[in-house]
Amino acid sequence: MSDAPKPIREIRINPIVPTESVLVATARGMRPKKAEAPAVRDTRHHVETCPFCLGNEHMTPPQIARYPEQQDWAIRIVENLYPVLGDDQQQSNFSFGLQHTIDGYGRHEVIIDHAQHGIALQEMSAQHIAMLFGAYQDRIQQLYQSDDRIRYVLAFKNFGPAAGGSIPHTHSQIIATPVVPENVQTEVTHSRTFFAKNHHCIFCALIDEALTFEATLYSRETGEVRRKINVGQYVVERGQKFIAIKPFASRYEWEVHILPLQHQADYLRASPEDLADFARVLQRTMARLDAVLGGAQYNYFLHSLPHGPSYADNAASYHWHLEICPRTSIPTGFELGSGLFVNTVSPEDAAEKLRAVKLD
Repeated sequence: MSDAPKPIREIRINPIVPTESVLVATARGMRPKKAEAPAVRDTRHHVETCPFCLGNEHMTPPQIARYPEQQDWAIRIVENLYPVLGDDQQQSNFSFGLQHTIDGYGRHEVIIDHAQHGIALQEMSAQHIAMLFGAYQDRIQQLYQSDDRIRYVLAFKNFGPAAGGSIPHTHSQIIATPVVPENVQTEVTHSRTFFAKNHHCIFCALIDEALTFEATLYSRETGEVRRKINVGQYVVERGQKFIAIKPFASRYEWEVHILPLQHQADYLRASPEDLADFARVLQRTMARLDAVLGGAQYNYFLHSLPHGPSYADNAASYHWHLEICPRTSIPTGFELGSGLFVNTVSPEDAAEKLRAVKLD
């Protein structure tokens, strides 16, 4: 008798955004398919022609900030040479019929994550990662304060061509927009609805479940065990202040979210002590992903409560977090046409494999 787990084929509802569903179909993982190949890493420390390498500062757009300010920089922020939004040419909003536009005003900046050309995130020290996320904080705060037309500032990283990464030198980006992104707005709206009914943050509830909940589900007809849910089954990594969790309804096979253990809606309120623990959890989570996947291409992005008086009442219901989304498959026509993500690796198995990685 085979000990292989039974294939899973079920539609899982995202508890944060109930309108978003994921089809977990593990048998689909056996079909022939084209997967995203691991990104070929350029591991060189320095490249003479790379505009992001130390000593090539003249090759980039104007510098906005650097860390530390004295001596050689470890992190550098510059304007994006090809911005998706900008403040260089402002146009009036206009409407015609059902069509409506607003000015594509905003800011688009590049954060050179490290002076070393080919270093991976998991190879950086926790102290450096904490400084990087502190730099995000500084710049997000400054952008919000710079113009009251800015409604949201998103920090994100693309690694590998499949994830939109176009330059091999490790870097991330910040975009300030005159609108709140739809996915952030949806999270805010649904978490507010949950709070109104339950008087509790749904993100906090999910963390509590991950750390305390266990159950055994039986078949009504046969009495056989259908599923066991164990305490910590979805926990990938935990620090003193932060936790990395595999979402029950993961859109991507190896998706992981990192959240503060204690309720905190606004990323800008995270203290240096918070960021030190966050950095350690992120570093170890990325080391686990690298050990299991080996050179995965990925995106990560920070979701925090939008600023402005209209969002102040959501501080009790929203919870900032980092979403890490490795790109291990190419979306199909069904996924693009239906909006239903198809995940061929059960989140339970993925979390178990990530936890099993031995780290120092």
